[in-house]
Amino acid sequence: MNTEKNYLEINRQSWNKKVDIHFSSEFYDIEGFMNGKTSLNDIEVALLEDVKGKTILHLQCHFGQDSISLSRLGAAVVGVDLSDKAIEQAIKMAKDTNTHAHFICSDIYELPQHLEQKFDIVFTSYGTIGWLPDLNQWAKVISYFLKPSGKFIFVEFHPVVWMFDADFDKIGYNYFNTGAIIETESGTYADKNAGITQEYVMWNHSLSEVLNSIIQNGLEIQSLQEFDYSPYNCFNKTIEIAPKKYRIAHLDNKIPMVYSLVAQKKSC
Repeated sequence: MNTEKNYLEINRQSWNKKVDIHFSSEFYDIEGFMNGKTSLNDIEVALLEDVKGKTILHLQCHFGQDSISLSRLGAAVVGVDLSDKAIEQAIKMAKDTNTHAHFICSDIYELPQHLEQKFDIVFTSYGTIGWLPDLNQWAKVISYFLKPSGKFIFVEFHPVVWMFDADFDKIGYNYFNTGAIIETESGTYADKNAGITQEYVMWNHSLSEVLNSIIQNGLEIQSLQEFDYSPYNCFNKTIEIAPKKYRIAHLDNKIPMVYSLVAQKKSC
């Protein structure tokens, strides 16, 4: 089997294995979420602003916590994910929370074959584009689903983070996209001691690759910000510097860990 060519099925199986473990983990705090706690972080909340009455397409939504959080704020949300098990869980949670987010199981590149609606906002965040080999096609899908003057809101881990080895002791990977990274992982970021092992296929994407893909598909960059912390404690050797703000202890504030981007689709 050509692993790179079969990345969709490999990654689907990998994420399907994680769903039950993630759902029961402290990381995702399902109990708090079901009782009304938002899963959104300050970074994306500030960019999204007031979403009441807006239509939002949430790409790579996992089991839909952010989609449901946005729906609770008054948005009409469609969440999309590759993992069928994750989407099954998302649909159940939407029902159990009495929210009206809708969910579709689809590869991002194939989504135009399954959805015709256009949206005020396309949103995606944290650990998403590394699973995609072609960012030009990704940006084309985003542009396709945005209404004229609609906005793309994007928050992602900084590509500098992905240059390091797992313990942030040395540079282990290329900053630029030099092809598929095929590895096997034990555990998961939400539970590092979980008894699962899975193969996955990923790609590193530089900031220039991200920006140019967006610009070349009819969107205008309105803002780009970089942050010296992660709102998630999902890396090794972290220290919490403030509530929901984590850094790599021995690197302090020396590296960017997250960036955010807002782009607007041209009106004509």
